[in-house]
Amino acid sequence: MLLIPAIDLKDGQCVRLKQGDMDQATHFGEDPAAMARNWLSKGARRLHLVDLNGAFAGKPKNEPAIRKILKEVGGEIDVQLGGGIRDLDTIERYLDAGLRYVIIGTAAVKNPGFLQDACTAFGGHIIVGLDAKDGKVATDGWSKLTGHEVVDLARKFEDYGVESVIYTDIGRDGMLSGINIEATVRLAQALTIPVIASGGLSNMVDIDALCAVEGEGVEGVICGRSIYTGDLDFAAAQARADELNG
Repeated sequence: MLLIPAIDLKDGQCVRLKQGDMDQATHFGEDPAAMARNWLSKGARRLHLVDLNGAFAGKPKNEPAIRKILKEVGGEIDVQLGGGIRDLDTIERYLDAGLRYVIIGTAAVKNPGFLQDACTAFGGHIIVGLDAKDGKVATDGWSKLTGHEVVDLARKFEDYGVESVIYTDIGRDGMLSGINIEATVRLAQALTIPVIASGGLSNMVDIDALCAVEGEGVEGVICGRSIYTGDLDFAAAQARADELNG
C-alpha cells in the first residue's frame, strides 16, 4: 500500500484546501522543495503534486516550484502531477524535467481524444484523475458536476491505456472524515488497472481499512490534510501499511 503525500501548490506555496475551495486554503509552508525532502525522509515512495492555480486556469501556473521539487527529489522518488495539463507539449516538458506520472483530470472528461493521444504518446506515464460526488464525475476544480458515472468513464479510460485511476470523493476531501472505502472498492473491482484512493484520509483506522482491500486493486492513498495537521503520523502510517501488507 503506497501512502502518497500530497503537496498542493498555490502561488508557489504549500497549502491544503477544504473541498477544493481556493478561498479555504490553509498554508503549510513556503518551500515546496523542502517539503518534498521532508516526506522523502519520512519514508515516502511517491509524491503527489497539484498545481491548484493551474487546475483553475487550465494551464500550468506553478511550474517553477514544480521544477524545484523535481530537482530536489526527482532522482530519488517517483513524482506525479496534476492540475492544468491540457496538451501534449506540457506533458513532454514535465516528463523531460523528471516527472514520472502526469495526472489528467478535467481534460480527460471534456476531451477524451486528448487523453487517448497522451496514452499513445506517453504510455506508462498517464494517470487519470476522477473526482466525484455521489458517483457522478466533477470537473473544473470540482466546480461543475457532470452526468457521467465514475465506473463508466474509468472503464473507457482503461481501454485507452491509462496507468491507474486516482479516485477522489470530493465531499470528503480536506474534511478528515474518512476515506469512502465502499465507493473506492466498487471502482477498483470494475477495473483491472490499480485505483489510488483520495479524499478524507484521517487516521490509522483508514490505513487499516485500505490495507484490508488492497487485494481488490486499491494500490495506494493520497495523504493530505491529516499528515500536515498531525492527525496522522505519516512515517508510522507507512510502517503500519508495510507491516500489514508487506
